[in-house]
Amino acid sequence: MKKSSELKEFSLSSWAIDHSTVIYVVISLFFLLGVSSYMNMPRENYPEINTNEVFISSVFPGNTAEDMERLITDPLEEELKGVSNLVKITSTSLENFSLITIEFDESITKESAKIKVQDKIDGVTSSADWPTFNNAKVDPSAFEFSISEEMAILNIGLSGDVPTEEMKFYAELLQDKIEQMSEIKEVELRGVQDFEVEVSLDLVKMNAATVSFDDVINAIARGNSTVSAGNIRGDGLQRNIRVLGEIESPEELEDFVIKTQNGTLYLGDVATVSFKEKEKNSYARLDSKSAMVLDVKKRSGKNLILSVEKIRNIVDEVITNDFPSTIEVDISNDQSNTTKNIVSDLANNIIFGVILVITVLMFFLGFRNALFVGFAIPMSMFMSFMILGFLGQTINTMVLFGLIMGLGMLVDNGIVVVENAYRLMEKEGMTAVEAAKKGIGEIAYPIIISTATTIAAFVPLGFWPGTIGKFMVFFPITLSIVLGSSLIVAIFFNSMLVSKFMEIEDREISQKSLWRLTFILGGLGLLLIFNTGIIRGIGTIMLFTTILFWAYKFFIKKWAVYFQNVLLVSLERRYTKILRFALTGIMPYVFLFSTIGLLFSSFIILGIASPKVEFFPENQPQQIFVYMEYPEGTSINKTNATAKLIEVEIKEVISQEKYMEGETNFMIDSNVSVVGAGARNPETDKGGDQDMPHKAKVTLTMSEFKLRNGLSSEQLRTEIQEKLQYRYAGLSISVEKEAAGPPVGYPVNIELKGEDYDELITIAEQLKAYLGKENILGVEEIKIDVNKSKPGLAINIDRKKAGSLGVSGGQIGQQLRRSLFGEKSGIYKKDGEDYDINVRFDEQYRLNTAALLDQFIVFRDQASGKIKEVPISAIVDMENSVSFSAIKHKELRRVVTVYSAVLAGYNANEVVDHVKESMIGFDGIPSDVDYEFTGEVAEQEANMNFLLGALATALGLIVFLLVLQFNSISNPLIILLSIFLSFTGVLYGISLFGMPFVIMMTMMGIISLSGIVVNNGVVLIDYTQLLIARKKEELGIPFEQMLPRIEAREAIVLGGAARLRPVLLTAITTILGLIPLATGLNIDFSSLVINWDPNIYIGGDNVIFWGPLAWTVIFGLTFATFLTLVIVPACFYLVYRLKLKIKALRGS
Repeated sequence: MKKSSELKEFSLSSWAIDHSTVIYVVISLFFLLGVSSYMNMPRENYPEINTNEVFISSVFPGNTAEDMERLITDPLEEELKGVSNLVKITSTSLENFSLITIEFDESITKESAKIKVQDKIDGVTSSADWPTFNNAKVDPSAFEFSISEEMAILNIGLSGDVPTEEMKFYAELLQDKIEQMSEIKEVELRGVQDFEVEVSLDLVKMNAATVSFDDVINAIARGNSTVSAGNIRGDGLQRNIRVLGEIESPEELEDFVIKTQNGTLYLGDVATVSFKEKEKNSYARLDSKSAMVLDVKKRSGKNLILSVEKIRNIVDEVITNDFPSTIEVDISNDQSNTTKNIVSDLANNIIFGVILVITVLMFFLGFRNALFVGFAIPMSMFMSFMILGFLGQTINTMVLFGLIMGLGMLVDNGIVVVENAYRLMEKEGMTAVEAAKKGIGEIAYPIIISTATTIAAFVPLGFWPGTIGKFMVFFPITLSIVLGSSLIVAIFFNSMLVSKFMEIEDREISQKSLWRLTFILGGLGLLLIFNTGIIRGIGTIMLFTTILFWAYKFFIKKWAVYFQNVLLVSLERRYTKILRFALTGIMPYVFLFSTIGLLFSSFIILGIASPKVEFFPENQPQQIFVYMEYPEGTSINKTNATAKLIEVEIKEVISQEKYMEGETNFMIDSNVSVVGAGARNPETDKGGDQDMPHKAKVTLTMSEFKLRNGLSSEQLRTEIQEKLQYRYAGLSISVEKEAAGPPVGYPVNIELKGEDYDELITIAEQLKAYLGKENILGVEEIKIDVNKSKPGLAINIDRKKAGSLGVSGGQIGQQLRRSLFGEKSGIYKKDGEDYDINVRFDEQYRLNTAALLDQFIVFRDQASGKIKEVPISAIVDMENSVSFSAIKHKELRRVVTVYSAVLAGYNANEVVDHVKESMIGFDGIPSDVDYEFTGEVAEQEANMNFLLGALATALGLIVFLLVLQFNSISNPLIILLSIFLSFTGVLYGISLFGMPFVIMMTMMGIISLSGIVVNNGVVLIDYTQLLIARKKEELGIPFEQMLPRIEAREAIVLGGAARLRPVLLTAITTILGLIPLATGLNIDFSSLVINWDPNIYIGGDNVIFWGPLAWTVIFGLTFATFLTLVIVPACFYLVYRLKLKIKALRGS
């Protein structure tokens, strides 16, 4: 209980009031730093996520997945499992490639983890039996990974009637210029391969001339070299002697002498030399037209929007100065457009919210006083940008929503400060300075504690683990910064401004002054609107401001005065009657238990309504991906031919009349196809950008939401799914969309773990067939992430025959590798570029198995000194074989994953529940094989558990802070009860409006609500205690004794009536600040003032993502307002009566 009713000052606020000049300077400084930070902070769509993971990649050409696992992955994993701070280790072994992922806990930095990993790698590779390649040990490299650096920020397509070599030259010219930008990590060129000098050997001619690979390779290596022979002195000069042997054109190689025995044999006699593109491993198309495509990837932490602007300038410059007119350049998949739209929409939501909040404040407090409170909005925002800029943060969706969420909340402290000072001036006749000092002294500690409790609700979210935690943590950080800034603004800035400028009555502007203002401001605005751009916008604002002044004088002020003097007074009278009624007799019990009953009934209603449960909000896709996959071993030509057919079918869907305006498709911004390298699915292909001739991908990027004429991109995805389903035998097709948050895996994701990989794959195939027969609605297509269908040829050596003929296994392997893969024999330099000279068989022999095995191994017998020719077919047997496409490990155990996406329009949780029910009837999993549901389901469960724990922790912190404030247990418990009861509004709102329960957003909304609800309860109870203390002083009752019940009830009623306005104001401003985002009402204020076109539309990506959280707070806070005004006083009164009874019993 309050020990004294004396009005005391709060020293910090009093200091600010007495040192106004210092505060003005600080305000100016914060304003300039905030504006500077806002202008300079990088913009991006979502925050960059840097996980605490280290990756190890190893390249060992010529090895199957089994070989890579045995030779590379297993030894490294065995050593790495002992590294400290390890959380999880996974790996993927592919043909020629191994990738190991090591996740560390948060107690170690990524740099330290990388050093530890490198030490372990060095220990393994230093052993004598570590494999070698090209006479050097295979070198595993440890590296970090950033999701943002792996996503292309835009594609640049080059097409036209130009030879491939020339087109590639121009593409690389543009590639080099873009890669010179400090913001760009890399630019990958798709649809064309590097060029090489190919020496195609004729097998028949080689055999006839008894020529070996060594003869050809050595001749080229010796002949194609420039050697510095030293210096010679003479005639007073020192001359450098260089022997020029390097070729100037590939054709010169044909004149190289291979051998001179039995006549001179030239390379041209047994081979064809050509300068050509390497074997095709990718195709690229833009809008079904063949093209070369540049994938541009930016560095982590760089400004996406500015980077794209620079790239576009470079492209324009290159087109103007370097490109011929026959080359067409198309820029597509521009991610900066999405970022600009999201940032712009959220910024417009902030402006819209500010307008609504200021309007409400004007009606409650008057125009002049509303400006004091409204000042807190931009000031707190700019202070937040200043702090975020110093912390190195970017402007992204998470940060901007934190600002929107804080928009209504950050004026709460200002409202309490201004309203309390206004009340003291009006009711007690104090001067502005005295009212400012005494008024803030009266409520300083309550608003500090209430702000601290609100921030405390978000503190647990700052410890959110995992990738999703790193993604979502920016929201609580931003909101905490905003609320902390608003507290500083209220205590220091608002207090000073109130002392200087607050008046009880609004000054009325005279018509003479108004006309003067009109001629100056309106006249200047009228002149400016005939300009364009920002100048016209300034003119529009000037004219609109002039009109508002006239409207305020003759209409708005009268409405505001009527609202304040009539409606609000009437509301206060009615509220006082209701509160007296609620505190009479048994009514406090009736109100309390009725409200508790509503809470229990809300759970029943929720169960009856059975809302859809979602992990992340089901977004309208900004990108649609069509993934195509043939069995391993399918040629890229076949994949490409099928991809072209599918592109035609996709074109039919997206070109329907409803998606077209004349010749323009308003739904699709770009249509990019990639076959082979670059067609990977990031959810399943974690082995890097390897050759994948059996895969293709089509990426459809949607236009802006507001340009889609109200049509759904999710419906478009459904139509594409229906069009392509079951159309192509042997081809797996998946139509997916970009994730609404960080990657969490597929909804249906079943991991099978064991040691026998053949057994695991067999079980996976049986499970796939079983689930397929179950015909579960919503399952797109059951797939298996690995298989044993990669075709191959096994060459078995007859060791006795080979040994007797002097041939080793290494010779056979090297001969076949040279025949097929080829061997580098030198470098050809052209225009500053280096091109490999590769020696291999002509294509007709490379494709002929019999010819490959009938070739001779030609070598000099060390015993006799004679040349020997041994046909490979005489010492080997050949048989067909299959190998694993990949071998994956999780915690050192082999794992196979059965997975599926969910069809558009189906709820992922419901589909997974049906799959789990179906799994009960599957009995094909033996005891030595474990299975579990992972992916989205596991993430959902883990994050739900964390959020529940975070809610409990937040409530604990809130109670602890309240105990510090009140030095009491009962008052914190009353406020804690109001928090729980506020969930009633959330559950009823979700149930009655048929909204989904989005685990991530709804739970974050509930946690946010917990902090918000506390504010008004703290101020109300604190002020009520102050009134009780004053009443004791008035009646001469010692502070140690309790006030009689009737007088205490009257003090509670007066306290409620006094806090009615600030309670309503804080609730309404918070709700109105969220309304634009909750409803998706978008107004483009920039276009409104410049073009006089507001571009109004409803919906968009922001409302889909953030709407559930906003509605959760709106529903809960609306109900919590009733709780604060009625139930909290009722509970306080019941507790007070209980204390009186206990004291009476003790006294008796």
